[in-house]
Amino acid sequence: MNQNLSKELSAKKAVEFVKSGMILGLGTGSTTDFALIEIANLIKIGKIKDVLGIPTSIKTEKRANELGIPLTTFEEYSNIDLTIDGADEVDDNLNLIKGGGGALLKEKIVAQASNELIIIADSSKISHNLGEKWAVPIEIIKFAKEVEIEFLKSIGGKPKLRMADGLPFITDEGNYILDTNFGVIENLELLTTLLDKRAGIVEHGLFVNLASKLIVADGEKVKIVTSKQ
Repeated sequence: MNQNLSKELSAKKAVEFVKSGMILGLGTGSTTDFALIEIANLIKIGKIKDVLGIPTSIKTEKRANELGIPLTTFEEYSNIDLTIDGADEVDDNLNLIKGGGGALLKEKIVAQASNELIIIADSSKISHNLGEKWAVPIEIIKFAKEVEIEFLKSIGGKPKLRMADGLPFITDEGNYILDTNFGVIENLELLTTLLDKRAGIVEHGLFVNLASKLIVADGEKVKIVTSKQ
């Protein structure tokens, strides 16, 4: 079974938790796109009604508009019932590395405003410890690029400026991303604290103690893992 089918199965299982009248956080990425399609289908056939979405990126906003998913903003609703999103890496405690698509800032804002965060993934994204498979995306202001590169090196990271079409990748908020390889992250809390304290760092892709459920597909098998928090 191919990876896309596994993504689709996990996405459809996640959408089973969507109820009429919910405010939904709409994640960004290839796996989440399957969830958007399923939500749109259920709206069209009338199985779910009066749902409104808050997108985590310009890309997701455009996609939701294409699919006919009604959208809202934090100005109208400051609390989200349920967010469905993907992840680049998930550890045994449902901590995440996110930001491969460049939307980590809005994704974390939406996650923190959500009553429940369901992460959908295929089995290739699962690790015992974060950093086994993925570097940590770190969003920085342009002004701070050189000093943040040196800072990240000083705490054991190997930062690399993300590029797109030969130019630095620019986030929706106009910032740079440093994809920083720390190797296997032994002390997640310490690293999170160090990154949180740094002024030039807008946000980082370590999502700690935010996910409530992981829905992972491996072939035709779909497993729901609940957070131990």
